[in-house]
Amino acid sequence: MTFGTITAILVSIVLILNIILAGFVLFLERRDASATWAWLLVLFFIPVVGFILYLIFGQNLSRKKIFEWKDTNKIGIMDITKYQIELLEKGEFPFKDNKTAQYKDLIYMLLFHDRAVFTQDNHVEIFTDGNDKFQTLIEDIKSAKDHVHVEYYIIRNDELGKKLLEVLIEKAKEGVEVRVLFDAMGSRRLGRNFFKPLIEVGGHASAFFPAILPHLNLQVNYRNHRKIVVIDGAIGYVGGFNIGDEYLGLNKKFGYWRDTHLKICGNAVYALQTRFILDWNQASTHKISYAERLFPKLEVLGETDIQIVSSGPDSEWQQIKYGMLKIISSAKKYIYIQTH
Repeated sequence: MTFGTITAILVSIVLILNIILAGFVLFLERRDASATWAWLLVLFFIPVVGFILYLIFGQNLSRKKIFEWKDTNKIGIMDITKYQIELLEKGEFPFKDNKTAQYKDLIYMLLFHDRAVFTQDNHVEIFTDGNDKFQTLIEDIKSAKDHVHVEYYIIRNDELGKKLLEVLIEKAKEGVEVRVLFDAMGSRRLGRNFFKPLIEVGGHASAFFPAILPHLNLQVNYRNHRKIVVIDGAIGYVGGFNIGDEYLGLNKKFGYWRDTHLKICGNAVYALQTRFILDWNQASTHKISYAERLFPKLEVLGETDIQIVSSGPDSEWQQIKYGMLKIISSAKKYIYIQTH
Protein backbone atom coordinates (compact mmCIF):
# COMPACT_ATOMS: atom_id res chain seq x y z
CA MET A 1 0.00 0.00 0.00
CA THR A 2 1.49 3.29 -1.11
CA PHE A 3 1.80 6.44 0.99
CA GLY A 4 -0.76 8.17 -1.23
CA THR A 5 -3.27 5.38 -0.68
CA ILE A 6 -2.82 5.49 3.10
CA THR A 7 -3.24 9.28 3.05
CA ALA A 8 -6.43 8.99 0.98
CA ILE A 9 -7.87 6.42 3.39
CA LEU A 10 -7.05 8.56 6.44
CA VAL A 11 -8.58 11.66 4.83
CA SER A 12 -11.70 9.67 3.94
CA ILE A 13 -12.02 8.43 7.52
CA VAL A 14 -11.66 11.97 8.89
CA LEU A 15 -14.25 13.29 6.42
CA ILE A 16 -16.71 10.54 7.38
CA LEU A 17 -16.15 11.27 11.06
CA ASN A 18 -16.63 14.95 10.25
CA ILE A 19 -20.03 14.27 8.69
CA ILE A 20 -21.08 12.08 11.63
CA LEU A 21 -19.94 14.75 14.07
CA ALA A 22 -21.83 17.42 12.14
CA GLY A 23 -24.98 15.32 12.39
CA PHE A 24 -24.37 14.90 16.11
CA VAL A 25 -24.03 18.66 16.59
CA LEU A 26 -27.12 19.33 14.47
CA PHE A 27 -29.55 16.74 15.83
CA LEU A 28 -28.42 15.55 19.26
CA GLU A 29 -26.75 18.41 21.11
CA ARG A 30 -29.04 21.05 22.56
CA ARG A 31 -27.38 24.26 21.44
CA ASP A 32 -28.73 27.62 20.39
CA ALA A 33 -28.98 28.20 16.63
CA SER A 34 -25.95 30.52 16.39
CA ALA A 35 -23.63 28.03 18.14
CA THR A 36 -24.92 25.16 15.97
CA TRP A 37 -24.32 27.04 12.72
CA ALA A 38 -20.89 28.22 13.89
CA TRP A 39 -19.70 24.66 14.56
CA LEU A 40 -21.19 23.35 11.33
CA LEU A 41 -19.29 25.99 9.36
CA VAL A 42 -16.05 25.15 11.18
CA LEU A 43 -16.51 21.40 10.57
CA PHE A 44 -17.32 21.70 6.86
CA PHE A 45 -14.94 24.46 5.79
CA ILE A 46 -11.88 23.30 7.77
CA PRO A 47 -12.71 19.59 8.21
CA VAL A 48 -9.57 18.17 9.81
CA VAL A 49 -8.69 21.17 11.96
CA GLY A 50 -12.37 21.73 12.74
CA PHE A 51 -12.70 18.16 13.97
CA ILE A 52 -9.79 18.64 16.36
CA LEU A 53 -11.10 22.03 17.52
CA TYR A 54 -14.50 20.51 18.27
CA LEU A 55 -12.97 17.70 20.34
CA ILE A 56 -11.10 20.28 22.45
CA PHE A 57 -13.52 23.21 22.66
CA GLY A 58 -16.91 22.12 21.39
CA GLN A 59 -18.07 19.34 23.69
CA ASN A 60 -21.32 20.06 25.48
CA LEU A 61 -21.37 18.38 28.89
CA SER A 62 -24.53 20.08 30.13
CA ARG A 63 -26.61 16.98 29.31
CA LYS A 64 -24.36 14.68 31.33
CA LYS A 65 -24.74 14.40 35.08
CA ILE A 66 -21.05 14.24 35.96
CA PHE A 67 -21.46 15.41 39.56
CA GLU A 68 -23.51 12.85 41.47
CA TRP A 69 -23.63 11.67 45.08
CA LYS A 70 -26.23 9.09 46.01
CA ASP A 71 -26.08 10.11 49.67
CA THR A 72 -27.16 13.73 49.06
CA ASN A 73 -30.63 12.97 50.43
CA LYS A 74 -29.13 11.89 53.75
CA ILE A 75 -28.15 15.47 54.60
CA GLY A 76 -31.64 16.71 53.76
CA ILE A 77 -30.85 19.17 50.97
CA MET A 78 -34.00 18.29 48.99
CA ASP A 79 -36.25 18.57 52.04
CA ILE A 80 -34.74 21.86 53.23
CA THR A 81 -34.89 23.35 49.73
CA LYS A 82 -38.53 22.35 49.29
CA TYR A 83 -39.43 23.73 52.72
CA GLN A 84 -37.70 27.06 52.13
CA ILE A 85 -39.32 27.43 48.69
CA GLU A 86 -42.76 26.82 50.19
CA LEU A 87 -42.19 29.43 52.90
CA LEU A 88 -41.05 32.00 50.34
CA GLU A 89 -44.04 31.30 48.11
CA LYS A 90 -46.39 31.81 51.07
CA GLY A 91 -44.53 34.94 52.18
CA GLU A 92 -43.82 33.33 55.54
CA PHE A 93 -40.04 32.94 55.44
CA PRO A 94 -38.58 33.92 58.85
CA PHE A 95 -35.89 36.40 57.80
CA LYS A 96 -33.75 37.49 60.74
CA ASP A 97 -32.45 40.52 58.85
CA ASN A 98 -35.06 42.75 57.22
CA LYS A 99 -32.46 44.00 54.74
CA THR A 100 -32.10 40.48 53.36
CA ALA A 101 -35.83 40.12 52.85
CA GLN A 102 -35.73 42.60 49.96
CA TYR A 103 -33.71 39.99 48.00
CA LYS A 104 -36.24 37.20 48.49
CA ASP A 105 -36.74 36.87 44.71
CA LEU A 106 -33.02 36.21 44.25
CA ILE A 107 -32.99 33.72 47.13
CA TYR A 108 -36.01 31.94 45.63
CA MET A 109 -34.41 31.79 42.17
CA LEU A 110 -31.20 30.22 43.49
CA LEU A 111 -33.12 27.78 45.67
CA PHE A 112 -35.27 26.70 42.75
CA HIS A 113 -32.51 26.31 40.16
CA ASP A 114 -29.48 25.34 42.27
CA ARG A 115 -30.86 24.00 45.58
CA ALA A 116 -28.76 26.73 47.19
CA VAL A 117 -29.95 26.39 50.79
CA PHE A 118 -30.26 29.75 52.54
CA THR A 119 -28.54 29.97 55.95
CA GLN A 120 -28.64 32.81 58.49
CA ASP A 121 -26.27 31.78 61.27
CA ASN A 122 -22.81 32.25 59.78
CA HIS A 123 -19.75 34.02 61.10
CA VAL A 124 -17.63 35.32 58.23
CA GLU A 125 -14.06 36.59 58.18
CA ILE A 126 -13.03 38.43 55.00
CA PHE A 127 -9.48 38.30 53.61
CA THR A 128 -8.16 40.55 50.87
CA ASP A 129 -4.47 39.78 51.45
CA GLY A 130 -3.03 36.37 50.59
CA ASN A 131 -0.54 36.35 53.46
CA ASP A 132 -3.30 36.80 56.02
CA LYS A 133 -5.54 34.22 54.37
CA PHE A 134 -2.95 31.47 54.11
CA GLN A 135 -1.56 32.09 57.59
CA THR A 136 -5.04 31.62 59.06
CA LEU A 137 -5.81 28.67 56.79
CA ILE A 138 -2.64 26.80 57.72
CA GLU A 139 -3.27 27.36 61.43
CA ASP A 140 -6.80 25.97 61.07
CA ILE A 141 -5.48 22.95 59.18
CA LYS A 142 -2.96 22.31 61.94
CA SER A 143 -5.87 22.19 64.41
CA ALA A 144 -7.86 19.64 62.36
CA LYS A 145 -8.95 16.51 64.22
CA ASP A 146 -10.93 14.47 61.69
CA HIS A 147 -10.55 15.56 58.06
CA VAL A 148 -9.19 18.24 55.75
CA HIS A 149 -10.70 18.68 52.29
CA VAL A 150 -8.73 20.92 49.92
CA GLU A 151 -9.84 21.93 46.41
CA TYR A 152 -8.03 24.50 44.24
CA TYR A 153 -7.85 25.34 40.56
CA ILE A 154 -4.12 26.15 40.79
CA ILE A 155 -1.58 24.52 43.10
CA ARG A 156 2.04 25.47 42.46
CA ASN A 157 5.21 23.59 43.30
CA ASP A 158 6.68 26.64 45.00
CA GLU A 159 7.26 27.90 48.54
CA LEU A 160 3.58 28.22 49.43
CA GLY A 161 2.61 24.96 47.72
CA LYS A 162 5.37 23.04 49.53
CA LYS A 163 4.47 24.63 52.88
CA LEU A 164 0.84 23.58 52.53
CA LEU A 165 1.88 20.08 51.46
CA GLU A 166 4.11 19.72 54.53
CA VAL A 167 1.23 20.65 56.83
CA LEU A 168 -1.11 18.19 55.09
CA ILE A 169 1.48 15.41 55.36
CA GLU A 170 1.80 16.00 59.09
CA LYS A 171 -1.98 15.85 59.54
CA ALA A 172 -2.17 12.63 57.51
CA LYS A 173 0.51 11.11 59.74
CA GLU A 174 -1.67 11.98 62.75
CA GLY A 175 -4.53 9.97 61.24
CA VAL A 176 -6.52 12.91 59.88
CA GLU A 177 -8.22 12.17 56.56
CA VAL A 178 -6.64 14.44 53.95
CA ARG A 179 -8.03 14.84 50.44
CA VAL A 180 -6.67 17.25 47.82
CA LEU A 181 -8.47 17.96 44.55
CA PHE A 182 -6.76 20.09 41.89
CA ASP A 183 -7.62 21.04 38.33
CA ALA A 184 -5.45 19.26 35.79
CA MET A 185 -5.29 22.30 33.51
CA GLY A 186 -4.82 24.99 36.16
CA SER A 187 -2.16 22.88 37.90
CA ARG A 188 -0.61 21.49 34.69
CA ARG A 189 2.89 22.52 35.77
CA LEU A 190 2.61 20.50 38.95
CA GLY A 191 4.87 17.46 38.77
CA ARG A 192 3.26 14.02 38.88
CA ASN A 193 5.14 13.14 42.04
CA PHE A 194 4.28 16.30 43.95
CA PHE A 195 1.65 14.58 46.08
CA LYS A 196 3.52 11.26 46.36
CA PRO A 197 4.77 11.99 49.94
CA LEU A 198 1.18 12.75 51.01
CA ILE A 199 -0.19 9.59 49.41
CA GLU A 200 2.54 7.49 51.02
CA VAL A 201 1.33 8.49 54.50
CA GLY A 202 -2.34 7.80 53.76
CA GLY A 203 -3.53 11.03 52.14
CA HIS A 204 -5.34 11.25 48.82
CA ALA A 205 -4.94 13.52 45.79
CA SER A 206 -6.93 13.58 42.56
CA ALA A 207 -7.03 15.68 39.39
CA PHE A 208 -10.18 17.09 37.83
CA PHE A 209 -10.47 16.11 34.12
CA PRO A 210 -6.85 14.93 33.72
CA ALA A 211 -5.18 15.01 30.31
CA ILE A 212 -5.35 11.81 28.26
CA LEU A 213 -1.85 12.55 26.94
CA PRO A 214 0.79 15.04 28.12
CA HIS A 215 -0.26 18.56 27.06
CA LEU A 216 -3.45 17.22 25.40
CA ASN A 217 -6.63 17.78 27.38
CA LEU A 218 -9.93 17.31 25.54
CA GLN A 219 -11.83 19.07 28.32
CA VAL A 220 -9.79 22.27 28.09
CA ASN A 221 -13.01 24.29 27.97
CA TYR A 222 -14.49 22.67 31.10
CA ARG A 223 -12.39 23.39 34.16
CA ASN A 224 -12.91 23.43 37.90
CA HIS A 225 -12.06 26.92 39.16
CA ARG A 226 -13.39 26.38 42.67
CA LYS A 227 -11.23 27.16 45.69
CA ILE A 228 -12.71 25.35 48.67
CA VAL A 229 -11.29 24.08 51.94
CA VAL A 230 -13.40 22.31 54.58
CA ILE A 231 -11.90 21.43 57.95
CA ASP A 232 -13.70 18.95 60.23
CA GLY A 233 -16.99 19.93 58.59
CA ALA A 234 -17.03 23.05 60.77
CA ILE A 235 -14.77 25.57 59.04
CA GLY A 236 -15.01 26.49 55.38
CA TYR A 237 -12.89 28.63 53.07
CA VAL A 238 -14.03 29.87 49.67
CA GLY A 239 -12.92 32.71 47.42
CA GLY A 240 -10.40 33.80 44.82
CA PHE A 241 -6.91 32.96 46.10
CA ASN A 242 -5.18 29.92 44.60
CA ILE A 243 -2.09 28.17 45.97
CA GLY A 244 0.99 29.93 44.63
CA ASP A 245 3.62 32.47 45.60
CA GLU A 246 2.10 35.10 43.28
CA TYR A 247 -0.94 35.22 45.59
CA LEU A 248 1.42 36.32 48.35
CA GLY A 249 2.73 39.15 46.18
CA LEU A 250 6.06 37.38 45.60
CA ASN A 251 5.93 37.33 41.79
CA LYS A 252 7.47 40.45 40.22
CA LYS A 253 5.35 39.98 37.09
CA PHE A 254 2.07 40.37 39.00
CA GLY A 255 3.21 42.49 41.94
CA TYR A 256 0.86 42.77 44.89
CA TRP A 257 -2.13 40.45 44.47
CA ARG A 258 -5.43 41.72 45.80
CA ASP A 259 -8.27 39.20 45.95
CA THR A 260 -11.18 38.26 48.20
CA HIS A 261 -11.52 35.10 50.28
CA LEU A 262 -13.94 34.11 53.03
CA LYS A 263 -13.59 32.00 56.13
CA ILE A 264 -17.02 30.71 57.12
CA CYS A 265 -18.21 29.13 60.35
CA GLY A 266 -21.87 28.16 60.37
CA ASN A 267 -24.37 26.03 58.45
CA ALA A 268 -23.17 27.34 55.07
CA VAL A 269 -20.17 25.03 55.59
CA TYR A 270 -22.52 22.09 54.88
CA ALA A 271 -22.98 23.42 51.34
CA LEU A 272 -19.21 23.75 50.84
CA GLN A 273 -18.73 20.21 52.13
CA THR A 274 -21.39 18.89 49.76
CA ARG A 275 -19.83 20.71 46.81
CA PHE A 276 -16.40 19.28 47.61
CA ILE A 277 -17.78 15.74 47.88
CA LEU A 278 -19.59 16.05 44.54
CA ASP A 279 -16.38 17.26 42.87
CA TRP A 280 -14.24 14.66 44.61
CA ASN A 281 -16.46 11.72 43.72
CA GLN A 282 -16.38 12.77 40.07
CA ALA A 283 -12.58 12.82 39.98
CA SER A 284 -11.45 10.12 42.42
CA THR A 285 -11.80 6.35 42.60
CA HIS A 286 -11.79 6.68 46.40
CA LYS A 287 -15.42 7.76 46.75
CA ILE A 288 -16.73 9.52 49.85
CA SER A 289 -19.79 8.02 51.52
CA TYR A 290 -22.07 9.84 53.92
CA ALA A 291 -20.95 9.95 57.55
CA GLU A 292 -22.33 12.13 60.34
CA ARG A 293 -18.85 13.35 61.22
CA LEU A 294 -18.64 15.02 57.80
CA PHE A 295 -21.69 17.12 58.75
CA PRO A 296 -21.37 17.65 62.50
CA LYS A 297 -23.93 19.60 64.47
CA LEU A 298 -22.71 23.19 64.53
CA GLU A 299 -23.24 25.92 67.05
CA VAL A 300 -24.89 29.12 65.88
CA LEU A 301 -21.88 31.41 65.63
CA GLY A 302 -23.00 34.45 63.68
CA GLU A 303 -25.73 36.38 61.94
CA THR A 304 -24.51 36.55 58.34
CA ASP A 305 -26.85 35.29 55.60
CA ILE A 306 -25.30 33.04 52.94
CA GLN A 307 -26.28 30.99 49.89
CA ILE A 308 -23.53 28.89 48.32
CA VAL A 309 -24.15 28.86 44.55
CA SER A 310 -22.16 26.78 42.08
CA SER A 311 -22.15 26.19 38.33
CA GLY A 312 -20.33 23.42 36.51
CA PRO A 313 -19.80 21.74 33.12
CA ASP A 314 -23.06 19.80 33.57
CA SER A 315 -25.15 22.87 34.44
CA GLU A 316 -27.86 23.56 31.86
CA TRP A 317 -28.87 26.72 33.72
CA GLN A 318 -26.08 29.22 34.44
CA GLN A 319 -26.81 29.82 38.11
CA ILE A 320 -23.93 32.17 38.92
CA LYS A 321 -24.33 34.23 35.74
CA TYR A 322 -28.06 34.79 36.19
CA GLY A 323 -27.62 35.36 39.91
CA MET A 324 -25.18 38.18 39.16
CA LEU A 325 -27.49 39.67 36.53
CA LYS A 326 -30.34 39.60 39.03
CA ILE A 327 -28.22 41.37 41.66
CA ILE A 328 -27.03 43.99 39.16
CA SER A 329 -30.58 44.67 37.94
CA SER A 330 -31.71 45.09 41.56
CA ALA A 331 -29.05 47.71 42.36
CA LYS A 332 -30.34 51.07 43.64
CA LYS A 333 -27.21 53.10 44.51
CA TYR A 334 -23.99 51.52 43.23
CA ILE A 335 -22.38 48.42 41.68
CA TYR A 336 -18.88 47.21 42.61
CA ILE A 337 -17.31 44.49 40.43
CA GLN A 338 -14.03 42.70 41.16
CA THR A 339 -12.37 40.48 38.57
CA HIS A 340 -8.94 39.48 37.31
